[in-house]
Amino acid sequence: MRTDKQWMELALSQARLAQSDGEVPVGAVIVRGGEVLAVGRNRRETENDAVAHAEIEAIRAACRSIGDWRLTGCTLYVTLEPCVMCFGAIVNARLDAVVFGAYDPAAGCLSCADLTDSSVGPQPCWVGGYMEAPCGALLQSSFRSFRARDLPPNE
Repeated sequence: MRTDKQWMELALSQARLAQSDGEVPVGAVIVRGGEVLAVGRNRRETENDAVAHAEIEAIRAACRSIGDWRLTGCTLYVTLEPCVMCFGAIVNARLDAVVFGAYDPAAGCLSCADLTDSSVGPQPCWVGGYMEAPCGALLQSSFRSFRARDLPPNE
């Protein structure tokens, strides 16, 4: 059976694909029972879609994969702390656990407003800072590139 590290490495590979598309490099993987149900990556720029975050893409694909909107028994691996919008999708999808890499002090759902203390619904188990160094380094290199080209970051 694969390990958390292997799942996060798969999420990082999705993040690198997003980066090659000119997106903020965030990748996500949803796993259940040792199997990948879905992957996702940021596609806001390529799809011109404000909600095309990696987590939303992965949740939509996982729901289609199993034919149900309830993702109980599933774990989401994502390279960046989910935002408030993605937090809502995670709670509504009934994911059991979320493992994320880099913290997002500007927009993260735990860093900015720790929504996990609210009574918004069934809460997944949250693990933050997992493989934070490689996840953060990928984001930092992209933001340096955006600044060098004088482009605003889109995340």
